[in-house]
Amino acid sequence: MHLSGPSRSRSSSSSASSSSLRRHRLSIAEELLREEEEEEQASRTAKLSVWTPTGQLSTMTSTLVETVSINYEDFNDSFLTCGTCLCQYDAIDHTPKLLPCSHTVCRSCLERIIEAQTTDTGTFRCPICRETITIPRGGVASFPPSFIVNQLLDLFAQQRRDIIPKCSSHGQQELLFCETCDTVFCTLCTGGEHNGRGASEHTVIPFSIAIKRMSEILLYKAHLCIRNLNTACDNVGAETHKLEHTYERTIDAVNRSFQDLIGLLDKRRQEVLQMVKKVHDEKKRVLQEQLDIIQAEKEQVQSECQGLQYQIEVRNITKKISDLNEKLDTTTTLSEPRENAFIKYDYKHNSAYKDFVNTLNNFGKVKVSTTFPSLSTATIECATTFLKSTVTVSTVDYHGNPRTSGCDPITAELRNNRGESQQTQIKDKENGTYEVTFTPQAAGQHTLSIKIFDRPIKESPFSICVSDHNNPIMKIGSRGCQNLQFTQPVGVAIDQEDTMYVLDTGNSRIKILSPEGEFIRHLGPVGLENQSGTGIAMTPNNTVAVVNWRTKHVTEMDAEGTIVKKFTNEEFLEPISLTVNSRGEYIVTDNGAGKLFLFDTSGNLIRKIGSKGNKAGEFNLISAVAVNKADEILVADNRLQKFGKDGRFLHELDSGMNSPKGQYSGLTVDRHGNILALRSEKGRSYVQVFNASERLLFTIDSHDDKLKRPSGLAATQDFKVVVVDLGNDCIKKFRYK
Repeated sequence: MHLSGPSRSRSSSSSASSSSLRRHRLSIAEELLREEEEEEQASRTAKLSVWTPTGQLSTMTSTLVETVSINYEDFNDSFLTCGTCLCQYDAIDHTPKLLPCSHTVCRSCLERIIEAQTTDTGTFRCPICRETITIPRGGVASFPPSFIVNQLLDLFAQQRRDIIPKCSSHGQQELLFCETCDTVFCTLCTGGEHNGRGASEHTVIPFSIAIKRMSEILLYKAHLCIRNLNTACDNVGAETHKLEHTYERTIDAVNRSFQDLIGLLDKRRQEVLQMVKKVHDEKKRVLQEQLDIIQAEKEQVQSECQGLQYQIEVRNITKKISDLNEKLDTTTTLSEPRENAFIKYDYKHNSAYKDFVNTLNNFGKVKVSTTFPSLSTATIECATTFLKSTVTVSTVDYHGNPRTSGCDPITAELRNNRGESQQTQIKDKENGTYEVTFTPQAAGQHTLSIKIFDRPIKESPFSICVSDHNNPIMKIGSRGCQNLQFTQPVGVAIDQEDTMYVLDTGNSRIKILSPEGEFIRHLGPVGLENQSGTGIAMTPNNTVAVVNWRTKHVTEMDAEGTIVKKFTNEEFLEPISLTVNSRGEYIVTDNGAGKLFLFDTSGNLIRKIGSKGNKAGEFNLISAVAVNKADEILVADNRLQKFGKDGRFLHELDSGMNSPKGQYSGLTVDRHGNILALRSEKGRSYVQVFNASERLLFTIDSHDDKLKRPSGLAATQDFKVVVVDLGNDCIKKFRYK
């Protein structure tokens, strides 16, 4: 609010005297009530008669006193406001009128009550007590004024003139406040710039009311600040308590880890001690055995020599001497220990000690984080059912600087529109960002709550719109013959590096595109003559094979366009599409013959499969053929049928379609065994996605860029499918996982 100099000082003096004004107004109200009480004092006086000791009647007068406590803030609403319209009494429209029932109602309300009566009875009911009141001859104006209310208005008006700030230039002019311009002004000073109260372009109120409003706003804002500070205090206190708990838990973890390490060291020490003891015991055993031998020899010598001094037979003595000579040689060999006492412990014989020291120095790490959750953000995009969606969380510190390391305890909770929890995965990129991935199973609004340290990040929880519509992530081409233009494209094949080979039939060529859609080169027109190439497939040798329905030839060429192989068969009538299995065998579909032809790697016919018809194992307008990892054959017409690699019919796939009027126009099996099929019916074309167990998962509808006569498709390694859109002369790439 902007104040001029005089107005500012006057306002300050007004604020300074607010407390004395309140006491003064309260004393006025109490004095008026006291006057009313004095008028009724006679009726509140009772005379009590008692007998004195002398027997005379004595009269004592006792005055009954009532005390009334009035809330000053409610005084104006209770006494100076009309109880019907709740407008403050004044001397114009809301003149206070005293009714015979002693209630006071403003003149405006009385006039409205009388005008609202449907019949002229000359009476009306008091809006407060419902007593019937007779309308005087002069009408509402003839009701007497409420003198007590007028007296209160006069007193308050007199007091109001004393406290409301006045203009410094015009002493009797009340200051006003414009809420639109946020300005205090005097109508005389501004020359009518603010065109009175209630003007359409300005909201003007008395300055005293503005001060009261601002005081209330100030108190309210102060209350909000205090509440926020209390909440902040509680949050910081809780985080401090959590810090202490985390500290104690971390200390326990450190002690446990080092206790485990000490346990491992002690275990190794015991193992080494056992090794020393084992060596010691083995050495001691050998030496003890040698001592036992020595002792036995010693006892034997002593036993044999006992009594020899008394021997007189020279022959015996000579024999004993000869035996002892032999013993001398034996004892000489026993004089040297057969084992030694050498045992030495060495712990620096290799790099184990050094490695252990280095490992010990790197053992244990204290992870901390400076992430500030309420400033961290998440990139949210619309999601599609059955496709993996990724939300990237970027963390920053308290100062808004991006974090460059990970390890934050981040949690993510996803719920669908029914409140059911959905599975999420979190990947730490270790550079301050995290990826939250999920695969929604149903369309609708989902809520994703992301927290770090159990505190929500900025704008969490997030609302994510999940749609059933799957639109292309890439679109290439238009009608024409330039490098990135097509004329009647009908098929596509993808090699092991995800390079795309698009069969551009109208231009009698194959267009080779990089995985990013950049043009590489053209192949043809050999094998694609007469704008008649209708089928294309990759071989295990990473070459490309095409079939021409006019020339009835199958042509295989490498990525440079060199012809590798070319063959035909006399039974071909209208060969349309082909595929090549893991053994390099060619499977060609022929709509004219209504069957499949299986050829070996040299183009020699092995067998024929099926015939025309609508029964199981028969075909009606074949559109595509593919093989799975087991070389089992999948054939599409208005159904999807599966045959063994020997050509035996196995079963029909459940396509989830109740109506048989649709027609398939493309079929492929990706490297993970998933089956993708193009289907058109009732002006609607879409891609069906089956898992490796042949269960239909979902469809791709290309809602915002609808497919028109799609005619071929192929899958990449990263779960993307390229669809040839013949009606729009382009190719489109979609995600399907």
